[in-house]
Amino acid sequence: MVAVSDPQVFFTGFPGFLGSALLERVLARGDGPVACLVQPKYLETARERAREIADGLDGVDREDAISLHEGDITEPDLGLEDSADLEGVSEVYHLAAVYDLGVDRDLAEAVNVGGTEHVLDFAEDVDLEQFHYVSTCYVSGRYDGVFTEDHLQEGQSFNNHYEETKYRAEVAVQDRMDVGLPATIYRPAITVGDSWTGETDKYDGPYYLLESIRTQPSWLSVTFSLPGSSDAELNVVPRDYVVDAIAYLSDRESSVGEVYQLCDPTPLSVPDFVDALAAAAGHRVVSVPTPKLLARRVLEQLEDSGTSVEPETLEYLDHPTRYACPATKRALAGSGLEVPPFESYVDRLVAFVEENPDVGDEAMV
Repeated sequence: MVAVSDPQVFFTGFPGFLGSALLERVLARGDGPVACLVQPKYLETARERAREIADGLDGVDREDAISLHEGDITEPDLGLEDSADLEGVSEVYHLAAVYDLGVDRDLAEAVNVGGTEHVLDFAEDVDLEQFHYVSTCYVSGRYDGVFTEDHLQEGQSFNNHYEETKYRAEVAVQDRMDVGLPATIYRPAITVGDSWTGETDKYDGPYYLLESIRTQPSWLSVTFSLPGSSDAELNVVPRDYVVDAIAYLSDRESSVGEVYQLCDPTPLSVPDFVDALAAAAGHRVVSVPTPKLLARRVLEQLEDSGTSVEPETLEYLDHPTRYACPATKRALAGSGLEVPPFESYVDRLVAFVEENPDVGDEAMV
């Protein structure tokens, strides 16, 4: 794919699952051309996906719609050999991150924190109109209470390096916003597959719960019930809602300076969530009250034996934080966009898993 002469939009996180869908929406509404920063090892995949996107859009110049630029957010100047042709960029979408609950500290630091700082530096060197940053609701860490768009630095503890480094990355973005960066922050909750097709490119998070159920007999599957699970919520949103919401909000001038939590205002409790997964999988489930330390030891042994259930998942079965999204609800009022109930699409998620057993749980790094 040849480089465009004057790209207007710059993307990181392509050809990732969320980035690819959002890039398509940006082009479809007439923004672009788009320049994508791509790691060399994903270049061929990126070429294929860029062709598919451009070929599927009417009124888009298939040659110039998307340009691919080899680089890496962990490197100074994004590892770009020549960024002269990116001087016309006016919008930046920063999605690249390590989405892995069990990520190593050094890798999470390099990608989520250092990488975000490098993209912010790039944004300050162009004639920027808006910086779009995809964060996560879980910058909350283990905040004990209701966490809204107005919360960030609350003295919270964190479940893992993923949460902590995404928190520090958002702090870096908000610090630059305080001195004039025209930015918008989007915080998705736990994102699963498409609510219509079930499609996803990674089985992690809630999919570990599903895996633990599906690998047991359908007539009796056992799950852990931690102290505090009955009062905890599992806040899940489908990919299409996240993409639709970001596409809509990013096209509003009034979104500059805002933080939007893309969460479910009425999520299921952990027990109800497990029951919904089990029902969709056709399993009868019994939840056994289990001390957290014992449950972790069991999952670590299963992980050592090759069973794909991350022990880090346990922390979300007694998660003390509840999420609210008043700013998002106000901004989306009248748009027709809202989070579908998990029970309305869980069967599609399960069907996709059953029909696509080869999808892995590896993060794109």
